[in-house]
Amino acid sequence: MDFWSVTQSLLQGFEVTCLIFIITLLFSLPLGLIIAFGSMSKFPPLKFVVRIFVWIIRGIPLMLQVFIVYYMVKIDGINVWGKVNKFFYFELGWSVGPAELNGEGFGGLIAVLIAFIINYACYFSEIFRGGISSIQKGQYEAGKVLGLKKGQIFSKIVLLQVFKRILAPMGNEVITLVKDTALSNSIGILEIILVSKSFTYQAIWPLFYSGAFYLVFVGILTLLFGYLEKKLSFYKE
Repeated sequence: MDFWSVTQSLLQGFEVTCLIFIITLLFSLPLGLIIAFGSMSKFPPLKFVVRIFVWIIRGIPLMLQVFIVYYMVKIDGINVWGKVNKFFYFELGWSVGPAELNGEGFGGLIAVLIAFIINYACYFSEIFRGGISSIQKGQYEAGKVLGLKKGQIFSKIVLLQVFKRILAPMGNEVITLVKDTALSNSIGILEIILVSKSFTYQAIWPLFYSGAFYLVFVGILTLLFGYLEKKLSFYKE
């Protein structure tokens, strides 16, 4: 076991980590905005149902949600995720993680993504709701005076201000998502932590080495959000 071979294996695991991060972010952000609109709806039954749903998702640990999504379809002896994995691996020839290790593959990955997307969409919805609610009603009225429609008021007047106000809490959630991807190894997904653990029977240092990948990733995201804050600093509230 040399440094280069460990690095190559960790990079393959880190690809899975990045895949979970990117797909979760791409789907949870728009879904979170939709949920935020639902929680702010003027139709009481819809508002009540959405807020109860968000409360439940935010109140249950993410790992438990992964278990629920992964195991709830394993009923009556039918392993749905196993069949999905066989399709991707045997029919399409795709694999997830280092080929020399055994993992849950695409079936487990899809289960993880479903749990992650729903969880983070609920957290993002609360951030969106707080940002939208913080905009003064006078700005909506000013938009109406200018002859703008509701959609135009939101996109041209409200959205930029909301984005600036939610940037910091959104950045915190995005960074948390990077680290939460490690929870996927609880069902055998070959992300970087699980790959590093496979070397611990020989040495412990690969486990600590995997932390460097997270530090670099989080460092890049911190710089990115810092850059965005500076770009939006021209707008003074």
